[in-house]
Order: sequence, then C-alpha cells, then structure tokens
Amino acid sequence: MLRGDGQLGHDLIPGEKGPQDACGVFGVWAPGEEVSKLTYFGLYALQHRGQESAGIAVSDGTHTVVYKDMGLVSQVFNEASLESLHGHIAIGHARYSTTGASVWENAQPTFRATATGHLALGHNGNLTNTHELLRRVRERAEASGELPLGDMRSSTSDTDLLTALLASHPDLSLEAAAMVELPLLKGAFSLVFMDDTTLYAARDPQGIRPLTLGRLERGWVVASETAALDIVGASFVREIEPGELVAIDEQGLRSQRFAEADPKGCLFEFVYLARPDTTISGKSIHAVRVQVGRQLAREFPVDADIVIPVPESGTPAAVGYAQESGIPFAQGLVKNAYVGRTFIQPSQTIRQLGIRLKLNPLREIVAGKRLVVVDDSIVRGNTQRAIVRMLREAGAREVHVRISSPPVKWPCFYGIDFATRAELIANGLGVEEIRTSIGADSLGYVSLDGLVASTDVAMDRLCRACFDGVYPVELPEPELLGKHLLEGLEGLESRVLAGEARETVVDVEGLPTLIGGGGAADALTRP
Repeated sequence: MLRGDGQLGHDLIPGEKGPQDACGVFGVWAPGEEVSKLTYFGLYALQHRGQESAGIAVSDGTHTVVYKDMGLVSQVFNEASLESLHGHIAIGHARYSTTGASVWENAQPTFRATATGHLALGHNGNLTNTHELLRRVRERAEASGELPLGDMRSSTSDTDLLTALLASHPDLSLEAAAMVELPLLKGAFSLVFMDDTTLYAARDPQGIRPLTLGRLERGWVVASETAALDIVGASFVREIEPGELVAIDEQGLRSQRFAEADPKGCLFEFVYLARPDTTISGKSIHAVRVQVGRQLAREFPVDADIVIPVPESGTPAAVGYAQESGIPFAQGLVKNAYVGRTFIQPSQTIRQLGIRLKLNPLREIVAGKRLVVVDDSIVRGNTQRAIVRMLREAGAREVHVRISSPPVKWPCFYGIDFATRAELIANGLGVEEIRTSIGADSLGYVSLDGLVASTDVAMDRLCRACFDGVYPVELPEPELLGKHLLEGLEGLESRVLAGEARETVVDVEGLPTLIGGGGAADALTRP
C-alpha cells in the first residue's frame, strides 16, 4: 500500500485480518497547557483503535493548523512537530478506514475554511447515509457556485462530506450549523471538532461508539475511551450522551440535545475493541471479559490440564475460564508485539511463516498437556487453524478452543471493518464444521445471552448486529453502502445516487472495484 510519503507499507501476516475499529478521537480545551502534547499522548493511548494514519489540529484562538500523515502516532509526530503546534484547543485522530481508502487525503482531522474562521473535525464510526450527504453537498455547491469537495478523487470519506456540510452555513455559527446537520446523519458517529475558539463533541442518538468527558485542572478533555483520560491525568466526569452536542469555550461547558437518545452501544467494544483498562457504561472492560470467561466455562466445560490465552485480547477471558473451572492458568503462547506492518518487503519464505512471526508456543508449558485455548473471536478461522497446528507440533495432547464471543455472522456498518459476509467462517459453517476446519478437539462459543449478561447492560440497549443481524439504524440499499462508495464516482455518481447502478465497476487503487461493494458493504447481497 502506498503511503503519503511514497513509502510502501507491507503486512507481514496478510492471511487473517481480525476486526478493526474505525478510529480513536481525542480533544482538549485547556489554556496554559501544552495541548498538542496532551493530544499526542491521548492518541497514543487510543492507538489500538486505528493504525493507518494520525493527525492533530490545534488553534490559538485565531488560526487553526492541522498536522497529519500516514502511519502510527509515534511515526507521524516528533518533538519538533509537536513544539510547532501552539494553542489552547486541540483535537486528534487515529484512523482505521471504513469509508474511503487508506490514503493521506482521507487522514483526519479534516479541515475547512468557514465564513467566520476555520473548522477541523475527527470522526469515529461510519455513516450509512453517505449518498444523501453527497447529494446535499452537491446541491449546496450548485446553489453557491462553489466546488463542494474540490477534486473528488482526493478525499473520499464520509467525514469530509460532513465537514463540508458543517462549513456550508455562512450565516450560522458552527454550533448552530451542527444543530442543523447532526440530526440528519444516520449511522454511528462519535465526533470531536473545533473552530478557532471552541471545542465540540457529539455522539449519535444510539451511542454506538463510546465517547467520554474528562476534567483537567485548567480545562476539559473528550476521548473515545476513559483510558485516554487516565493517560493525560484527566478525571472522568461522564460519558457524552447519545444525541448530545457539547461545546467548551471560555464561557465553560454547555450541552444541547440534537436528537432523542435510543441507546444501542456496540457489544463488540466489550469483547475486543476497547482497552481492558477502559470503562464503558460504568463497567470495567477487564472485569466484563473475566466474567465472560467464567460464563464460557459454565457453558462449555472440559477436562483439561491448563488454560492458555491467545494474547493479548484473549487473556482476561482465559483468566475467568481458569477461575471458574479450577483448571490452572498458564501463558502457553508468547506474542511478538512488534510484528505487524513493516517498510521492508518480506520474501515469500517469510510470508509462509505466517502466524509464527506473531505467536510462538512455549513447548515446556504445552507439551503433553490437554489445553483450553481462549480467544476473543473467530473471523475467517485462519489464525485459529494455525495456532491449533502450532500447539500440536509443540506436543499438545489435546486442543480445546473456547471463544469469548458468539459466532460473528454479519458485517458491521457502524465502524468495524469486518470481512465480507461471504468470508465470515461462521456464516457458512456450523460450530462442528468450524471445529473440524480449525482442527480442534472441541470448540465452544459463549452464548449471546451469556455475553450480554456478563456486561450487565440490558440486551435492548446494545447493538448486537454482528452476532444476530439486527441492525439498530436502518440501512439503505446495498449499492449505496461501501468503503469505496465515494471513489471513482466521477461520471457514475448520478446513477448510484439515483439507485440505478446495481453492479458498477470502477478502478480503485488499480483494482476493479464494485461501487457499493468491498469491505462489509456488499454483504447483504452475498451468500
């Protein structure tokens, strides 16, 4: 993949991509503080939510500057770049793409000049009415005689469309414009945005993605997760409520409701996405995962010698399984935390090593043992198949796989980049068939009821779509969804927006791409 600086990024382990979250967002209003550095450390705490690009916008009250690039937070910023970002307001963003390709033009925060100053915005989530937003942007552009997005072949994200809409109200303040535009959005959005003097935060009416508010001695912080508040020394105040817009400036904090709340928080945040040291809905993520492990042991007991996790996401559930079952816990797999993406092209021989580059069994722990192996989820099954094979080669006598989430059968349209439905192993195979496919002696998934009970959140206040196919926000026709919907639209967009394009193929990054397809987008029309 071509980076913005011309370098290539290569995935050492291309075979199995687990669920990826859309982004992490962070914002701070704190006169007298080094807000760019606070934002840097906040993004560092949220790096797990997005590793493709990172950016920070900062304002001194008159001018707003955005600095962003492809790569990890530590690759994008250094001491010199942070020292150059002066001001008392900042927002930051760490991106994993769900609408729009992973290119520099789609890195965030997005930026727009407005009639009264400047606007920068960061977005965690995914909008499902992108086609409607594009139509509104074009209508306003035609009315004003201006280009809405400049070159349509540059930025192709739902976030840039939203930024253009917010900036398209010359007679309104940004706060007033937000109260006009936010009620018209559909899908998942946790937003941080700013003009030259004010920090804003907003969350969709379902509250699908998390967003929290914290207090500094001399200011305020908003962040995707409470762990980021802890890192920068902010005290947790509360979550931004679903359907709420918060504004923070020299007058203090004020709140408005732009929509009635209908809470449907993402259940997969509890399973995998959020850091274990984060709190969501008043619940410790680590404690929930331990409880899920206990529930898993009750639902799928087995005679075994040790319980081992697939590190790191499987560890809390493995601890819970061991506690409930009485089977000793052990670290049977060692993870190389530094393997992932590299700028050195791996040879085919290296690629064939696959999962061994990331995980390696401790032979002295697993040899001759009956193992319970606990992982958070199975997407395609490639990773679990490789792990089972490695453990057997290391001398394991039996390998019993336990999964701390139900089978993932449906794609996410609200900010997680799952495989297409056709690629989800649980969509086409039953549990026994999956067990055979991965080569385990037994396989057990925690039940949906058991998982929900472990969160202590009511079932009807959670989005469970990836497990049960019930989507809390209405979806448009499949051809109007897609990671690459906004790419290659020149000359084709009118057909797509009119609902006439059923199978339109364009060239995206050198590959034939179905408009409305790719990622999870065409899943509803796939087997």
